[in-house]
Amino acid sequence: MTLIIVTILILSYLLIATSNLTKVNKTAIAIFAAAVGWVLYICYGTDFVMSQHSAEYIDFLGGAIPTSTAVKHYIAQNIFLKYVGRGAEIVLFLLATMTIVEILNNNGCFDFLTELMKTRNSRKLLWMMTGITFVVSANLDNITTTTMMLVVMHGLIPNRRHRIIYGCAIVLAANCGGALTVIGDPTGLLLWNNGAVTASRFSASLAIPCLVSCALPVFMLGRMLPERISIEWVLPYRGDDTNLSRWQRIMMLFVGIGGLWFIPTFHNITKLSPFIGALCVLSLLWIVNEIVNRKLMNVDKMIQRRMPRVLQYGVIQMMLFVMGMMLAVGVVYETGALSWQARNIDYQIHNIWIVSAMAAVMSSMVDSFATSLSFISLYPIVDAEALNRWTDADYMASFVQNGNYWKVIAYSTAMGGNFMLTGSLSGLALMKMERIHVGWYLRNVGLMSFMAWIIGMFVIMIMTL
Repeated sequence: MTLIIVTILILSYLLIATSNLTKVNKTAIAIFAAAVGWVLYICYGTDFVMSQHSAEYIDFLGGAIPTSTAVKHYIAQNIFLKYVGRGAEIVLFLLATMTIVEILNNNGCFDFLTELMKTRNSRKLLWMMTGITFVVSANLDNITTTTMMLVVMHGLIPNRRHRIIYGCAIVLAANCGGALTVIGDPTGLLLWNNGAVTASRFSASLAIPCLVSCALPVFMLGRMLPERISIEWVLPYRGDDTNLSRWQRIMMLFVGIGGLWFIPTFHNITKLSPFIGALCVLSLLWIVNEIVNRKLMNVDKMIQRRMPRVLQYGVIQMMLFVMGMMLAVGVVYETGALSWQARNIDYQIHNIWIVSAMAAVMSSMVDSFATSLSFISLYPIVDAEALNRWTDADYMASFVQNGNYWKVIAYSTAMGGNFMLTGSLSGLALMKMERIHVGWYLRNVGLMSFMAWIIGMFVIMIMTL
């Protein structure tokens, strides 16, 4: 049965990697793999529980006779809910940030982005758009930032060929900026929730590699643009849904984005899950929104605009995908297959840099989050104080909190998503919006992104010496 469950996960990865060809949504594949995997697991629950959790199961029985009903209750209460909780932490965080973005957008707070990009100089506009996307993505999730900036870009640039180049830069900047912080990408959030990294050390280690991985491909994209391009400076009409003044929009932007910056400090003080901090920011912003828009709400003039619908659709898909992959990989872990694979990797490879290269290649073909989740689940977090008990303490030091393994896996999987558009949800969003061919992207952007990733890896190696 372990072989069957592992086979289902492998087939799911293959379908996710070829979702652009099969036209089957990768979120549906992840949810299906999770559901079938746990059903098969609980059907053979006694064998799995006795091999992986025998002592805990005996304590759970408390002297009672083991039955099929008892083992199902144990799995549901002590195993399954653990993975539901881990997935829910990320999903609730994404839900909170998505709602924050929707409130800010409905009030025109992101119109400042369009105002900043009033230039016909193509390269200047490219770097401004890249920088804004990089910074915003470090504070919001990748798909939200990508979709928001693609909508802004689509309204500014009428030429499709130019939009493709700017769209590629947006995807690169969103993936690189998201990898910079623990709240900018589901992988970083997963590592932070599990205690594998701390927010400040994580960002400090990946700052230069992420900047290099973003700047080099964008520089090459800039050479494909003419000196000047045609721009349309048309701000969206908002007279029917918001009457906020400029300072009110700035205040709401400060509350929303500034509140997200405070989440790591909130987590360090309270030790509560980061999604609690995100919900606190959301509640505060929501209150401010109702206060400044009370007149419009009283006369029922608030409307739903196009951009929040796009954001909502994309982020809800990502939330379901994250939950599906967390549950699917979780059931494989509970069979003991991942622990067995980790021992094989330690014996055959025994090098985190080679493993991270494997993760980068796999993420470019499958999905960055699915790949990072698989590689992160291979190893537990090692207690730093117990390193002297290991025969290979230098190697095991890579798996302590803020160890090199967690950082290079997060970096490599995020950058691997830049090698091909199909490797990340941000890339898929660009493909759907501008109908970019994978071959064109691989020739003009993917190879340069691969070189930038190698340079970034050398930077991390030098910083860890």
